[in-house]
Amino acid sequence: MAAAVAGVLVAAGAITYAVAEDDGSSSVPAADSADAGFARDMAVHHQQAVEMSYIVRDRTDDEQVRRLAYDIAQTQANQRGMLLGWLDLWGLPKVSADSPMTWMGMGDMPSGKDGALMPGMATNTELKKLDSLSGKQAEVFYLQLMTDHHKGGIHMAEGCADRCTVGVEKRLAQGMVDAQESEIDLMTDLLKERGAEPRS
Repeated sequence: MAAAVAGVLVAAGAITYAVAEDDGSSSVPAADSADAGFARDMAVHHQQAVEMSYIVRDRTDDEQVRRLAYDIAQTQANQRGMLLGWLDLWGLPKVSADSPMTWMGMGDMPSGKDGALMPGMATNTELKKLDSLSGKQAEVFYLQLMTDHHKGGIHMAEGCADRCTVGVEKRLAQGMVDAQESEIDLMTDLLKERGAEPRS
C-alpha cells in the first residue's frame, strides 16, 4: 500500500508542470471547461479528505489507520497543489460563480447541505462527530466517511477522464480512480476487521 501511494506521488510530482507542454498542445482550457471545473472542484473535495485524515490521526493510536490517513492526506494535498497550480498556469480563477459539478452537467443538483458541496463529501455535522470520537469508534466512522468520499471522488475523476482535454490532467484523473478504488478495498477490509462495513 505505502509503496503504491509513494509511486503515485512520484508520478504526480513528475507531471506537475508537464501540462505546459502537454502532448505538444499550446491551447489553454476555457474558464468553463471540464478541465478547469474538475481542477477547482477536486481541489475542494481533496481539501476535506486532508482535513478528515488529520482529524483521525489525532483520535486513534491504531497504526494501520494512522498510516492510511497519512498516505491519503499527503497524496491528496500533493494533488490539490497540482490542480491549483494548473489553474494558475492557465491564468484561470480558482473559484467560479457556477455551482459545483456544472462541468459534469450536474450543476443543478442539491449541494451545500450542511457543508457537503459535492458527492461523497461529509457534512459539517459529520466532521464534528468525527472530531468527538476516539479509538475504534473514530476509526470506523473515518473509514466509512472516507469510503463515501472516495466514491464521490471517483465519480468526478471518471468525469474528467471522459471530458477533460488536457492529457496530463486526464491521466491524473485516471490515476485517482485507480488509487482510490484500491483504497476503498483496503478500507472495506479494515472496517470488516472492526466488525463494521461501508455505509453504502
